[in-house]
Amino acid sequence: MGMFKIQIERKMKRLHKITVILLAFTLTFSSCDEQALLDLNVDQNAVTDMDMRFLFSLATLRIGGEYENTRANMLYAATMIQHTSSMAGYFSGDKYFYNAQYSGAYMETHYTGVMRLFSHVISRTADDPNEVNLNAAATILRIYDLHRMTDIYGDIPYFQAGKGLESEENWFPVYDNQRDIYLDMIDQLKIARDKFSPSARSLGAQDFLYEGNIDQWKRFTNSLLMRIAMRMSNVDAAKAREVFIEANTSGAFTSNADNGYIQYTVGPIGTNRNGLNDGYWNTYKYSRDCKISKTFMDWMIANDDPRLMIISGGLGNPEDPSTWNTDPAAQRGMPNGYNTTTMRTALPADQLADFDALVPAGQRAFSMLNLKYLDWEDPYKLITYAEVELMKAEASLKGWISSDANTHFANGVAAAINSWVDFDPSFARSADQINAYIAGRGFAAASAEDKLRLIGEEYWAATWLNDIESWSNWRRTGYPTLVPTQDPNRFEANEIPRRLRYWETEIGANPENYEAARARIGGDNLMTKMWWDGGN
Repeated sequence: MGMFKIQIERKMKRLHKITVILLAFTLTFSSCDEQALLDLNVDQNAVTDMDMRFLFSLATLRIGGEYENTRANMLYAATMIQHTSSMAGYFSGDKYFYNAQYSGAYMETHYTGVMRLFSHVISRTADDPNEVNLNAAATILRIYDLHRMTDIYGDIPYFQAGKGLESEENWFPVYDNQRDIYLDMIDQLKIARDKFSPSARSLGAQDFLYEGNIDQWKRFTNSLLMRIAMRMSNVDAAKAREVFIEANTSGAFTSNADNGYIQYTVGPIGTNRNGLNDGYWNTYKYSRDCKISKTFMDWMIANDDPRLMIISGGLGNPEDPSTWNTDPAAQRGMPNGYNTTTMRTALPADQLADFDALVPAGQRAFSMLNLKYLDWEDPYKLITYAEVELMKAEASLKGWISSDANTHFANGVAAAINSWVDFDPSFARSADQINAYIAGRGFAAASAEDKLRLIGEEYWAATWLNDIESWSNWRRTGYPTLVPTQDPNRFEANEIPRRLRYWETEIGANPENYEAARARIGGDNLMTKMWWDGGN
């Protein structure tokens, strides 16, 4: 079931250690007594003296945790970006509803469950030359997660993030300006990248991305710098160009072997399972209510995309393979923006008969997600070679780099299709299929603006399952062109949201800093734009 699953036995051994560490860490840091929290700074028990690589492993695994990835990535971003669709009201992004728990989930879990651990590792290893690799990798993943956090919410606690155990001053953190956050992320990533040393202790088996390969860590960092640079390109083109060129020169991903995946096993819920897939299928079986969007399905069909029957698992009952219709010609996406009543008004007569005949509530009349990429132990995407090549194609069009945009576009599309074998060997597609698809896109003969459209569409396809990134790139570029849904009960507007609202607990728990951020960004609303948001 994929190249990463052969590593399960080795990772299960690591998992037992991590589970013990998690229990100890949780028991130590869960006290409600403030003085006890401060006393942790001088505690000499085993938790304080543990190998910091175990906390690094735990923090890494938590990036792909179930709770917030189900809510922010799946229930909001995937439906807003029209990768998926649902008639169920709890898929809040489909019709632009507001659910406080879903909207604030990423803040709620990642400051306490991810930032705190990475910050502790960074603090404990800061002055140890033998631990520079651990310190660098923890810094990089901390920045990765904060980058995603700021792209979801805008201004966020950044400079004080995860440092509540270091000082009482950090208990009520300030919300920092997104522009300042972006500039510091760039600086910190470069410093961390340049720290890696082959003479220092290796991360080894505790590294769930690259198993201690520091060359790949450097390429990961440069690829992330490219993403950050491209995101800010509409508001600070000069700085974006400088950062992109430096990262490209230093060396980003060169093949799918470099892809930034968190490699999970079938471990305990919330510790070592792919949290997105846990939510989509294995625990809550949300895929009964979630189908491939008509927007995405029609796009794949129109372009004869060889990913069609990778993305789609067919029509039928997800829990009964005997009902599955996997004929490509039969696949049908679900229109976004409808419930079980209004959907009947959106379907042509030939589809309406199927909708009325198939239960529950017509769900089986639309193509489901392919269960072959929804295993607990499947890779969790952070950033890929395909994205890097598509960003280089755009950078070439902007005149930032001299290499050929046509070549980068072809490399990016091919890499995106070929990367699916990492999830299941049956997803392999022939070179002839891939080359025919690339030729059919007509990139070389397209106008400059149409080339940007094609890059945006392929980036959208390449980031399937990483929908927070899909949503962020769409907000920057406006591609693909999406038609907003029109539900009368939408929260603010019949427009695709530009951000999620802050975790509501902050209104009462950190009121002064919350209010300052709310006023500065123009309101804690779904339609408030990011600093880098290009409009569209």
